[in-house]
Amino acid sequence: MASYEFLAGSYDDLTGDVGYPRWADYIERHFARLRRPVRSVLDLACGTGSLTRELAVRGYEMTGVDKSPEMLAQAEEKCRDLEHRPRLFCQGMEHLCLPEPVDACVCCLDSVNYVLQPKKLARAFRLVWENLAPGGLFLFDADTPEKLAAMDGQIFLDETEDDYCVWRGEYSARRRVCSFWMDIFRRDGAVWRRGEELHEEYAYSMTELEEYLRAAGFARIKQYGELKFRAPVEGEQRTFFAARKGETVQ
Repeated sequence: MASYEFLAGSYDDLTGDVGYPRWADYIERHFARLRRPVRSVLDLACGTGSLTRELAVRGYEMTGVDKSPEMLAQAEEKCRDLEHRPRLFCQGMEHLCLPEPVDACVCCLDSVNYVLQPKKLARAFRLVWENLAPGGLFLFDADTPEKLAAMDGQIFLDETEDDYCVWRGEYSARRRVCSFWMDIFRRDGAVWRRGEELHEEYAYSMTELEEYLRAAGFARIKQYGELKFRAPVEGEQRTFFAARKGETVQ
């Protein structure tokens, strides 16, 4: 049961409350702190391209990477009207390979948690480092272990006029994985079509994530609260990391 196949056609409708302009504002504030120009940006695990498009409209040269062809098809259609369209590549983050380095990489909405093997995530961080220009920024967020553990046994419902999604969470302390079982119904003319998907997230500790960043070569690593410029506080469900690649390439 794969992720983001059937869901791709309903994803934007079901996530209409994300607020991508606010996320883009936060990202740009990080760019401003670099005190160096940011022109080219990689949106890693870009999904349907909502954030990719938002940043492209703001003038950045965008590249979007995602492992789901179905999500990338949505991104391609979403960005079709732009004068300077983002380049889109179908790649898993642990196989990242860009034509040339970028000034910054963003990876949002707990996408790193979807990499279920720590060795693969460590490799992904190294590849981000390799695909950044010297002095470049890597900005990403992660769900906390506490948030994922609290999902165990929870049932959620998302619906719009044309979409209906019921999903339940199951957390395995042994595997450190939270599984989300989704039943998705989407209106297609006069009929409703049903799809099932399984999504899984690994409960990385913030210490582990920082260790992977340092092992990859990043420096000046900082942690922030959710869309904040202060340290995380107890009970927050999402932590942001900002890490820099040194001006001198190793």
